[in-house]
Amino acid sequence: MPLLPALILLAIFLLGPIVWSIVGSLTNATLTGASATSPDWVGLANYERLLSDPDFPLSLWLTVVFTVLSAVIGQNVLGFLVAFAMTRADGRVATIAGGAVIGAWVLPEIVAAFVAYAFFSRDGTLNQLLSIVGLEGENWLFTVPMLTIVLANVWRGTAFSMLVYRAALSEVPPELTEAAQIDGANGWQRLIRVTIPLLRGTIATNLMLVTLQTLSVFTLIYVMTAGGPGNASATLPVYAYQEAFRFGSIAFGTAIATVMLVIGAVFSVVYIRILNRAEADR
Repeated sequence: MPLLPALILLAIFLLGPIVWSIVGSLTNATLTGASATSPDWVGLANYERLLSDPDFPLSLWLTVVFTVLSAVIGQNVLGFLVAFAMTRADGRVATIAGGAVIGAWVLPEIVAAFVAYAFFSRDGTLNQLLSIVGLEGENWLFTVPMLTIVLANVWRGTAFSMLVYRAALSEVPPELTEAAQIDGANGWQRLIRVTIPLLRGTIATNLMLVTLQTLSVFTLIYVMTAGGPGNASATLPVYAYQEAFRFGSIAFGTAIATVMLVIGAVFSVVYIRILNRAEADR
């Protein structure tokens, strides 16, 4: 069976850690103390504690908001618009625009996080620009923390969607749009009724990839706000880190990570069904 070696590797490096994580969430493992070396089996106690923790609903809500705004809407829509504009722009303009967008994407995440922090901080670039036009800035990381991390993630991640849609748009048969134009369809109608329906599979694939990537964003958020002020920007990855490594409850943090795994699986199933439907309609 040609796929057997690949399946074995997937089982070892993907399925293995998932099973180990689930098992760990059913214990009382801690970072220090007796439970660090000899944890006891506690069953679903960590999940019961999670459901009764007042911080969990807030963290779950913030994760949904962050994912929808920065991935489903931000990166996906902006990436498509940039790619579509590049197909209509002069070659040199398209190259410069593409390079500017990709520049943020190729930065290591820790570097991009510090750049975003320097831009939104009290004495950062944004407030310096506002002062030039006579406007008074504020500490954006404190007053609107979710907005800052959403904008930072859109800035860093849009390039991926742009590249995906740029490749997909180049495969759209020009004779279809030309036929629609001859039939009297304007630019907006050609986009909505011809181009986008042809890209349904690409849209579903891109949405799945950027959603799963955004669900796991940690470094960007932790460097910019550390989940604060309070828990105002503590998405599930930050929440899991705080519980596991700041408060030492490894098992409880692992339970939060397992919930993230389930959420990612739900998104994947939805997108795969959309993708299969798009393929069936071709």
